[in-house]
Amino acid sequence: MSKSLLSLAITAAVLSGCSLIPDYQQPQAPVAAQYPQGPAYSPAEAANQAAAEQGWRQFFHDPALQQLIQTALVNNRDLRVAALNIDAYAAQYQIQRADLFPAISANGSGSRQRTSARMSQTGEAAISSQYSATLGISAYELDLFGRVRSLSEQALQTYFSSEEARRSTQISLVASVANAYLTWQADKELLKLTQDTLAAYEESYRLTSRSNEVGVASALDLSQARTSVENARVQLARYTRQVAQDENSLTLLLGTSIPANLPSAQPLSADLLSELPAGLPSELLQRRPDILAAEHNLKAANASIGAARAAFFPSISLTANAGTLSPDMGGLFKGGSGTWSFAPQINIPIFNAGSLRASLDYSKIQKDINVAQYEKSIQTAFQEVSDGLAARQTYNQQLQAQRDFVNANQDYYRLAERRYRIGVDSNLTFLDAQRSLFSAQQALITDRLAQLTSEVNLYKALGGGWNEQGSQKAEVSKEAPPLKLF
Repeated sequence: MSKSLLSLAITAAVLSGCSLIPDYQQPQAPVAAQYPQGPAYSPAEAANQAAAEQGWRQFFHDPALQQLIQTALVNNRDLRVAALNIDAYAAQYQIQRADLFPAISANGSGSRQRTSARMSQTGEAAISSQYSATLGISAYELDLFGRVRSLSEQALQTYFSSEEARRSTQISLVASVANAYLTWQADKELLKLTQDTLAAYEESYRLTSRSNEVGVASALDLSQARTSVENARVQLARYTRQVAQDENSLTLLLGTSIPANLPSAQPLSADLLSELPAGLPSELLQRRPDILAAEHNLKAANASIGAARAAFFPSISLTANAGTLSPDMGGLFKGGSGTWSFAPQINIPIFNAGSLRASLDYSKIQKDINVAQYEKSIQTAFQEVSDGLAARQTYNQQLQAQRDFVNANQDYYRLAERRYRIGVDSNLTFLDAQRSLFSAQQALITDRLAQLTSEVNLYKALGGGWNEQGSQKAEVSKEAPPLKLF
C-alpha cells in the first residue's frame, strides 16, 4: 500500500508541471509610432522625465490646490472603494490558490449508547461506548493538467487589474480635483469682473441720468444705459450661483469640507502648471493604468482557456484519513487501536452534450473580447494625448490673440467714453464699447481656464498623478499577495 501511495505521489508531482494555458502574446499596439504632426502641434522634443514620473506636487504649483489634492486622496470615497476592491480580489485569489494545497482537518468524536434489556441479546441492559480521533484529507484534487493553477492564475491577474484600477482612480481623482479647483477660481474671477463691471455700469447710468435731467442725454440714452446695468446684474446672479455650485462639486470630490486654512489662491494668469513632456506613444503601454488593467484582464482570460482545456481530461481527487478508534477513552491512543482509510476517485468526462466544448469556445471568445478592449484602451489613450498636444499649441496662440483683443477693447472703451462725454459720439457707440470690453474680458478668463484644464487632462492622459513627488517611480507592485496558511 505504501509503495502505491509513493508511486501516485511521484506521478502527481511530475504531472503537476503540466499547464494548458496558451502562451501569452502581447497584441501589437494599433496606433502610429509617433503622435500627429501639423500646424496644430508644437515640434516634438526629447523628454528628460516621463510625465507619469512627474509628481503632482511638482506639476501643480498652487499651494492651495496641493492641499486640496492631499485632502481628496485621504477622504475621497471612490478611491477608498478602489482600495477595498484590491483587498477583495486578494481574498478571492487566496481562496482560489488554497485549492492547490490539501485541506487537512482533525476530528475527534465520542458516543455512549444504552441498550434496554428488552432489546439486548443478553437480556440485560447494556451500555456501549466508542471514541475516535482522526487526521484526514478531504477531496483533494491532484492538479494533473493545471486546471486549478489556471484558475489561480486567472484570479491573480484579476487582482493585478484591480491594483491598476485603483491607480487609475487616483489619477482621475487628482485631475478632477484640479479641474474643479480651476473652474472654481475662474468663476470667482468672472464674479469679481462682473461686480467691477456692474459698478462701472451703475456709475455710467448715474452720469447719464444726470445728463438726462439737464437735457443733454435723451431718454433713449438713459434706457440703453439701464439695459447694461440689468444685463450685468443677470451675469452677477449667474456667477454667484456657479461659484456656490463649484464649491459643492469640490466638496464632493474631497470627501469632506473645504479646509478652512486653505492658502490664498494664485490667479489664473500665474504660472500654475509645469511643462509636460509628451514622450512616445509606446510609453503609454507602460504608464497608463487603464491600459495595464486591460492587459491583466486579457491575461486572466488567457488563463481561463487553460482551465477550460483541462476540463476535457480526467480529474483525480483523494480522500484519506488516519487515526485511532477505541471503545473507551483510556485506550484511544494505545497500540492496536489505529485505523485508516484511503479513497481515491477519478472522474472521466465521457458525454456532456457539448458543454465542455462550449465552455472552451466561450473562454476563447472572452479572450478575443479582451484583446479588442485592450486595443481600444490604447487607441483611446493615443487620442487623448493627441488632443492634449493639439490644445497646447493652439491655446497658446488663442490666448495671446485674446489678450491683444482685450487691450484693443480697452483702448476702444476709453476713446468711446471720452468722445461720448464731450458729445462727439452717440451713447450707442459708448455702450457698444462697454459690452465689447466686458465680453472680451470674460472670454479671456474662459480661454485661460480651457487651456489649464487641457494641460491637466494631458497630464492625466500621460499617466501622471500617481506619485506625490517626482523622484518616485510610477509603478505598482506586481507580486502576488502573501499566502496565508491559517
